[in-house]
Amino acid sequence: MPSLPDSLFWERTDTTGVEHTLIDARNGLHARGTILAVKPVPFTCRYELRTDSGWATAHLDVTVEGAGFKRSVRLELAARRWRAVTAEQGSLDAELSAAGHPGAGLPGIEDPDLLFGAYDVDLGGSPLTNTLPIRRLNLLKAETGVAHRISVAWVLLPSLEVVQADQIYTPLSANSIRYASETFSADLTVDDDGFVVDYPGLAKQITR
Repeated sequence: MPSLPDSLFWERTDTTGVEHTLIDARNGLHARGTILAVKPVPFTCRYELRTDSGWATAHLDVTVEGAGFKRSVRLELAARRWRAVTAEQGSLDAELSAAGHPGAGLPGIEDPDLLFGAYDVDLGGSPLTNTLPIRRLNLLKAETGVAHRISVAWVLLPSLEVVQADQIYTPLSANSIRYASETFSADLTVDDDGFVVDYPGLAKQITR
């Protein structure tokens, strides 16, 4: 497994947790990361993400593990069609129920064709994946105030259920981009490479 030259680290602000990812962004993105969070149940998420040179997702491998459960999903995008492969051990629903939360959906997506037209993955709770549409659409140099509506493959954590979601990215200034979904919006502060520095209500990057 090759080493990756750069590193990013975020502290979660919506719950107790962190994300650390190793990246190579010289020709698209190759990233390997770990997410730790305590809600809705304590879990560890490990992922590997690759895009093509234009920052469209090529594949995402994710494994989530907690007390009494382990789940994984692999998403691949080729010739504009998505493919999902999943595995599950134990019972996440049992852990959620014990913590007073409703049950989770199954990992993956029953009909990957629902993701047709999506070029980005959004890993729930991860500020890293916001960079994918920012770089793919070249939003760092795009006209301010112009909204860009996209479709994404939204991977929920810790269930790894994959759903289609509509999102809107609007450049506000050189280092500020508004992210919006149907029920939420936040003005993201990003660095000159499009990586999130501050995601209000979710995470803040910690620098050395």
